[in-house]
Amino acid sequence: MSAAGLEVSTEPVATSRRRRLHLTPLHWVGVVLGAVLLVSVLRVVTGANDVDSSGLLIAAFGLAVPIALAGLGGLWSERAGVVNIGLEGMMILGTWGAGFLGYHLGAWWGLVGAVVGGAVGALIHAVATVTFGVDHIVSGVALNIVALGFAKYLSVRFFSTLPGGGPTQSPQLPQLPSFSVPWLSDALGDLEQQRIFFVSDLAAVLRALCTNVNVLTLIAVALFVATWWILWRSAFGLRLRSVGESPVAAESLGVDVIRYKFLAVLVSGGLAGLGGGFLALVAANVFRDGQTGGRGYIGLAAMIFGNWRPGGLLAGSALFGYTDAAQLRGGGTTVHAFLLLLALLLIGIGVWQIVRRGRRVQGALAVVVGLVVGLWYFTTDVVPPELSGTTPYITTLLVLAFASQRLRMPAADGQVYRKGEGH
Repeated sequence: MSAAGLEVSTEPVATSRRRRLHLTPLHWVGVVLGAVLLVSVLRVVTGANDVDSSGLLIAAFGLAVPIALAGLGGLWSERAGVVNIGLEGMMILGTWGAGFLGYHLGAWWGLVGAVVGGAVGALIHAVATVTFGVDHIVSGVALNIVALGFAKYLSVRFFSTLPGGGPTQSPQLPQLPSFSVPWLSDALGDLEQQRIFFVSDLAAVLRALCTNVNVLTLIAVALFVATWWILWRSAFGLRLRSVGESPVAAESLGVDVIRYKFLAVLVSGGLAGLGGGFLALVAANVFRDGQTGGRGYIGLAAMIFGNWRPGGLLAGSALFGYTDAAQLRGGGTTVHAFLLLLALLLIGIGVWQIVRRGRRVQGALAVVVGLVVGLWYFTTDVVPPELSGTTPYITTLLVLAFASQRLRMPAADGQVYRKGEGH
């Protein structure tokens, strides 16, 4: 079996469109600088200085990591053709595993417990979908429900009698190490305080990248790089992706489709569990019931936003983490500043839909909504807390709505496959 043969048989026909959407590292640098420039203008126009402060960005990166790890798990699973709605349940099991082993054996063993907890949930999902052909959505939703109840039972069983523990939480957990570059962090902090247009905003971003960076964040970045190399630069990754595109063709070329699906789902669960471990060991240093807060679903949305690719997934996770941090730190004032940006984006998208795409109804609707949001911005000074708390979820819906036209999921994603269909 040759890699070239697999490539011909599994790549989609519309390669020119995919090439246009592919971004090189240099393009990503341009995207980041463009985003910093856009937020700089927003800061100056609205006067919301905390909109891109290093403190908010540090919080945003921390909130983005568990979402990114969950989404990365979903990417592995869905590239092999298995829809993984059960990411939330795998994260829940990961938080409990991190709490249990983290308390008894230490923080590093807590990471092992998180991966194992997520992998156990993934094994259940793999057996149900790959072996027995259960509908992927049904299996994932069932896993989320079962994992929530199982984690509650285990918490009552193992944490209630421990000092500092209880039926809904573990005792305090040991911390993983964090790293800073003191001299660079201090220098960038001074530059940030000068409020120089764009320069101070860029300094805030760089300061957030070198201040109190947890070791698990570095591991997460390494996992993204490893995923990109394995899935897009290795023969193993080519075979795994072929399973998600056309399992019949892959099996006819000698690929063990069932084995690759199982491996992908197990890796998916381990990564999602590691995201749950971040919440227990880094974000809170304690396991709590309901700790994931729907981040598994947001991770799935980030994966879809990223078009089933690591780079886009990372950008989507950063966006969702940023909006979450904005409503937590800045409250209604910071979120209020983004109403102006949202209004301008909606009007721009609406005009583009009308002029370039000829979609008058969709374009007109976007323009009208943009004008309403703009009116909201100019007639108020703050967004009520009840609404600002929904910012991450509204962002998720808006991003998926606007990105849906360019998305292409793996061709066989979600399809039930029986061994031997290729013969």
